[in-house]
Formats: sequence, structure tokens, C-alpha cells
Amino acid sequence: MPAQTVATVIVAAGRGLRAGGGVPKQWRDLAGRPVLARTLDAFAGLGPVCLVLHPDDIGRAPEIEARAEMIVPGGADRAASVRAGLEALAATSPGKVLIHDAARPLVMAETIEAVIAALDHHPAAAPGLAITDALWRVADGHVGGTVPREGLVRAQTPQGFRFDSILAAHRRYEGPSAADDVAVAQAAGLDVALVPGHEDNMKITGPGDFARAARILGTDMDVRTGNGFDVHAFGPGDHVWLCGVKVEHGQGLVGHSDADVGMHALTDAIYGAMAHGDIGQHFPPSDPEWKGARSEVFLAHAADLARVEGFAVTHCDVTLICERPKIGPHAQAMREELARIMQIEPARVSVKATTSERLGFTGREEGIAAIATATLVKS
Repeated sequence: MPAQTVATVIVAAGRGLRAGGGVPKQWRDLAGRPVLARTLDAFAGLGPVCLVLHPDDIGRAPEIEARAEMIVPGGADRAASVRAGLEALAATSPGKVLIHDAARPLVMAETIEAVIAALDHHPAAAPGLAITDALWRVADGHVGGTVPREGLVRAQTPQGFRFDSILAAHRRYEGPSAADDVAVAQAAGLDVALVPGHEDNMKITGPGDFARAARILGTDMDVRTGNGFDVHAFGPGDHVWLCGVKVEHGQGLVGHSDADVGMHALTDAIYGAMAHGDIGQHFPPSDPEWKGARSEVFLAHAADLARVEGFAVTHCDVTLICERPKIGPHAQAMREELARIMQIEPARVSVKATTSERLGFTGREEGIAAIATATLVKS
């Protein structure tokens, strides 16, 4: 079958709160990027992707969802969610379909390719790993006996199927809640071929799994650091924009845009980390389109560009240098606003201030300066 007939259903509709963090595990950060973004990366370019999300999560991260051709709401359990994805793909009728758990973001290309290749000769295929540890049966906290491990494997995803066969199997399935799609296929009498799995294709379930996954990713990471500096003079006005927050003040800041000196410095730091110049190159001050523009436009562009190139903004630090206005009362709001614009967690954003001890132009209250540092990671 030609490669273009391969479609993928990525199941990300679960709540996954056992992993901690207060949000479903597929939305949590893993080494600078959401788990779900990493999972989508693994299937990029194979064919259409149908992403199955919890109804409450649709629209949560448009830049991630945009990477799937279809978004559908999940059902009451995994099987219902998978069926929803398969039904959405039915109109395109792909020859093969891969069904993968969003919580397995480290699946390797070799595993995916092995599953696809096996479908040339079998109606279904799935990766598995031989069990090498002893297996015990436990009762009341005590070992009650040993279970033979011969012939047992640990199941992984993606599980692959000829599309028409697995769709028909899901439509007919009336048994107990299925652990996976292989169970649905076997109930329909489909032969399932086994292909080699991989130890790194782990399923994130508990809090410790994030640390293990980060260690695996840490073997191949591209870490960049960029710096930014900006200055704006005071002029007429009754407020200033600083790090996206309107702060009442006896003067305004003069600039072609809204003169948000903190956001400008941070934007340049992100561009610098990627070696993509500065704001002036992307938004020339000679262009009247940007006259009075909100600096949010610039920062969002830099953060989006980083994501497109596979980088995550893992941390940024902004220091505002001025005598007045006082920054402390507004620092938390500034952190949250910068985080919102960059679509990262506020815990990854620092905003602080210092004075120049009445020295220089900031000491004379002629303007405000800002310096920023941004760390980007690609893995």
C-alpha cells in the first residue's frame, strides 16, 4: 500500500491526573515541550492525523491542535474515543491506520515503520517487549507465587490495522471495556502480528515517569541562550506598558509601538537564541503598519517561530531598570501576562527590577531600560 494511505489516530482524551501536575498528563511539560506536541512530532509526515481530545480540552492549545488534520471529541472510555477517531477518518478511507496513545511521546520511527510494514501481510500488528523480570502473584502485600513469563510481552503502541477491518471490529464490539485495540481486533478474529517494541517507548503514567522520559530526551538536546536589551525615553502620558501590563505613571514611554521596553528586550532574547536577528528585522520601525502596535504581537511572533523550529522556551528572565514606577506590585501580573503570550507556564518566567542608584539616564528618570535572557531547548 502506498504511504499516503496511512492515517493515525492519537488518543488524548483521558484525564491522566495520576501523573500529578494538576493537569492531564498529555498537556504537561516534558523537557520544555508539552507531551502531546512531542507525540504529534513522531507521526508528522506519515499521513492525516485525527486527534481525539476530551471535549473540555478542544481549543486549549490551538498551535498544537493545528498540527492534526482532524480534531474530534472523545467518548466515555478509550474504546469509545478510538471509535470516534476511526469514524471521523471513514470518509477518507485510508488503507492503514495507526492508533497511538498520546502518553507515549518517545515512540521511535523504527517502531512505527515496523508496524506499517507488517500490515502488508497481516490485518493487524502491534509492538511488544519480552518480559525479562520474574513475575509474582501478590495477595495482601505478600508474594503468593511465581507466574511463568514465557510467551508474555509488554504491549505498546502504535497498534496498526487495516482500516476497514478495525473500524468494523469497533462497530461490532460489545464486550467489556477493552484494554487496547488489539483486544478489539482479537474479539473480531483478526490475526495480530507482533513487531519489536523499544524500551524508550514508555507510557507516562506516574510522576516518576516524567523524570525518566526527560532523562531519555536529555541524551540529544540543543540548548540555546539569547540576550536582549532595550531602552525607551519618557515622554508625555499618564501610564506606561511594561511586560504587557498597564502601569499608571506621571509620564509615558516614547516609541514607534507601545514602547513596552521589557517585552522588547525579551522578544530580542528569543530571536537571539535562534540567531534570527532582532525586532527591527521582523517588524521594521519604518513600516507604518507597526505604528502604535501592541508589543504582544512581537513576542507572540518570536515564541511561535521558536515552536515552528522545534524549540521550547524553557525559561526567561526580565530585569527592568528604573527609579519609578515601582515594579514590585505588578511583577506577578507581568509574569502571568508574558507566560500567556508565549503559551508557557508562569513558573518559567521571571520579572524583577532594580534601580541604577540615581546614576545615569535611568537614575535621572529620563527613561527605562530592560535586559532579558531566554533559554530555548530542542530535543
